[in-house]
Amino acid sequence: MTKVLLSVHVLAAILAIGPITVAASLFPRYARQAAAGGGDPGGRASGVPALLHRICRGYTVAGIAVPVFGLATGAQLGVLTDAWLIASIILTAIAAAILALAILPGQRRLLASTGDSAAPEDPQPMATRLMALTGAFNLLWAIVVVLMIVRPGSTTGV
Repeated sequence: MTKVLLSVHVLAAILAIGPITVAASLFPRYARQAAAGGGDPGGRASGVPALLHRICRGYTVAGIAVPVFGLATGAQLGVLTDAWLIASIILTAIAAAILALAILPGQRRLLASTGDSAAPEDPQPMATRLMALTGAFNLLWAIVVVLMIVRPGSTTGV
């Protein structure tokens, strides 16, 4: 059962978190292009940020499976009190909070400002802030992945 739980956990991480990191990373660039508006004969530039935001939202819901199966795997292995797992849980919670409380709302605000010519906010600083938040989100996930592989104190010899 442990192998099944671990397999689902890893697959969920790859298939849910991966698309979020890519879409969230690309969003500010395309949102700035849409705000600039020039050089888009087909009018497709404005649709790209909206699509990237939908990808982030949709995969965020699917991403809930990652910690659920991670906790189930940790419980099955009896490592829920290990420092590396507790650190991973904390970093995952911080990454989730950044995504839910800063990145997704920031994307919504940026989409609203690029679609409204009389928007009160300049999209450039908002896009720059989103890039920084996304970088922090991605860095947190990279640290979690390293912790999952290295597992300080592991007796596997790896």
